[in-house]
Amino acid sequence: MRILYFAQLRQMLGKSEDLLNIKEEKKIREVIDELTTINDDYRKAFNNIRNLQYAINCEYANKDSLVSDKDELAVFPPVTGG
Repeated sequence: MRILYFAQLRQMLGKSEDLLNIKEEKKIREVIDELTTINDDYRKAFNNIRNLQYAINCEYANKDSLVSDKDELAVFPPVTGG
């Protein structure tokens, strides 16, 4: 699975994407929980940014949406306009 990071999350992690292999479908919340175990940077990034938004293959999703190894998951903070 390809995971894309945007905005503040991208800055905090120091990268724009990760590749993660998952064997079976998981909820997005489970994928995020797994990412927080990588190291302190991931734990801090996902704990410090509230109300993250998600998209699976360019379609908005929520934390309970299922993803598979073939999906692209985008993770980004809420977008504000001005």
